[in-house]
Amino acid sequence: MRVLNFYSAVFADQLRNGRKTATIRLGDKSHKYQKNECVLVTIGYQHSPRERIFNAVIDQVEVKRVKDLSPRDIEHDNPEFRRTEEMVHFLEQIYDRTVDMDDTVTVVRFSQIIDRPPTIRDRLHGIGGAQN
Repeated sequence: MRVLNFYSAVFADQLRNGRKTATIRLGDKSHKYQKNECVLVTIGYQHSPRERIFNAVIDQVEVKRVKDLSPRDIEHDNPEFRRTEEMVHFLEQIYDRTVDMDDTVTVVRFSQIIDRPPTIRDRLHGIGGAQN
C-alpha cells in the first residue's frame, strides 16, 4: 500500500473533518499515484514515527501548471486558501525553493474510506426507500 504523507500536524484536523480532500504536490507525480488506488494517509516526518489518519482511495490525479490551478483545486488542498498566490507561497515554504507560475504540479484528490457509512447500512436493511 502506498502512503500519502503530510508533514504538518496542522492538516490532521482538516483531514479528519473532511475539509482537506486533495493535495497539490510540486512536479509530475502521476507515476506515483493512480486513480482508484488505496493509500494510507499519514502525518509525520521522514525517519520519525508517523500518525495513521485514515485509509483513502485516490479519486483523481491531474497534472497541470501552477497558473492553471482552479480556486476549487486550491480550496480542496487547503480550505483556508482560494488564490494561486497563496498556494505558491505555501509550496515555496514546503519545498524550500521558488515556485513559478509555469511550474508543474500534481493535484491528487482522495476520499476517506470509512467502515460502512450509515446510508449503506440503511440501504442494506431496507431503510430509506430502498426497494428489493
